[in-house]
Amino acid sequence: MQSELLTQVKAYLMALQDKICAGLEEADGGAKFVEDAWQREEGGGGRTRVIRDGNVIEQGGVNYSHVFGASMPASATAHRPELAGRSFHACGVSLVIHPKNPHIPTSHANVRFFIAEKEGEEPIWWFGGGFDLTPFYPQLEDVKHWHQVAHDLCVPFGDEVYPKYKTWCDEYFYLKHRDETRGVGGLFFDDLNEWGFEKSFAFMQAVGNGYLDAYLPLIAKRKDTPYGEAERQFQLYRRGRYVEFNLVWDRGTLFGLQTGGRTESILMSMPPLARWEYDFNPEPGSPESELYEHYLKPKDWL
Repeated sequence: MQSELLTQVKAYLMALQDKICAGLEEADGGAKFVEDAWQREEGGGGRTRVIRDGNVIEQGGVNYSHVFGASMPASATAHRPELAGRSFHACGVSLVIHPKNPHIPTSHANVRFFIAEKEGEEPIWWFGGGFDLTPFYPQLEDVKHWHQVAHDLCVPFGDEVYPKYKTWCDEYFYLKHRDETRGVGGLFFDDLNEWGFEKSFAFMQAVGNGYLDAYLPLIAKRKDTPYGEAERQFQLYRRGRYVEFNLVWDRGTLFGLQTGGRTESILMSMPPLARWEYDFNPEPGSPESELYEHYLKPKDWL
């Protein structure tokens, strides 16, 4: 069972990485992804692809990885204690795009598959993933578009799917120490296996395929919006929140580091530049204050 499931999922994920890189290169119109293939001593490896200094994208990465080992790391067994003592395979595509223009939101997407085995017992497997949007100068029509794509790809799987995974996204990408969401959310799901393999895999594919549909129109719409140094500095300040979330709260970062993953690939999600400012408060009534007042609390965008 393991090799058959893994073969199907890996073929999809590698094709998805190719498709997303091609779509983003076309949208950028200048820079190309550079691939860095790597191997993991304990088992597995991946293809890290990074794009930088483009017409639109300041820096971004689209990673494919497949790692395996004889035992699960503490971050996984704390979440799922039944995994202790099992060997595992984990594969996925993960991406983060940091555009130059502060009017284009940062975007993140991830789709993944885990399978853990123990001799004489049934394999434990599940799918996870999602995508979320982090705007600096949000436009309501952009946020609605992002969530409409998320909603529509969920419809074939049940009316309850979008509200459930939208809420999970709001709760997951939440900076407890700041009492604010990382952005305007999207979808987040994990531990998905109750639908059986075929339907669960189909949903993961729908999420993976939905990312470009959700993001490319936002790049096209906002890439030529004028901005100045004040907008750039606010973008860099808000990128600091992205760093804080990834280093303090993100389970995927912790899993990667605890499994002896490739540090450069795991921390590829970091922005190339960010800044912090003590006790920053935006001017009341400013575009910057609108982000805090209207967009960093969960709401029904549709």
